[in-house]
Amino acid sequence: MWIKKLTDINIKIRTMNIDDYDGVMLLWKNIKGFRIRSVDDDFEHIEKFLKRNEGLSVVAIKDNHIVGSILSGHDGRQATFYHVCVDEKYRGLNIAQKMVDEAIKRLKFEGISKVTLVAFKKNYSGNLFWKNQNWKLNTEINSYELILNARNVTDTVA
Repeated sequence: MWIKKLTDINIKIRTMNIDDYDGVMLLWKNIKGFRIRSVDDDFEHIEKFLKRNEGLSVVAIKDNHIVGSILSGHDGRQATFYHVCVDEKYRGLNIAQKMVDEAIKRLKFEGISKVTLVAFKKNYSGNLFWKNQNWKLNTEINSYELILNARNVTDTVA
């Protein structure tokens, strides 16, 4: 038995810009389990990220609404995807794949040859997506973080 991937030709993938901030934040706040940091994800810091990584982040647009996003950036050696998501009402339409393909194309143009991302363990659908895309789970590393700004707290969407 095979499963047909659905597509919606009315979905547009384009560069994310700071004017998309309110729509992207609305998307993030409506995805169960999504983690938003109070400082890193505020307007000022997203604007700084987009300027530093100009043209690399993408959004998916349906009927003038943002239904998907990828924050994408690199340090010259490797890239990282942040906040890869699709509105739950629009999943199964191949939107995530289209966004990932577009973001990777842009990174290759920059000469980047590796992309990393964090998928939280309880994000079952996200982990299944990455596994099905042949991304490899790196079991050889531990992930550490040091919070430099006590105001930068994480809020998880219930």
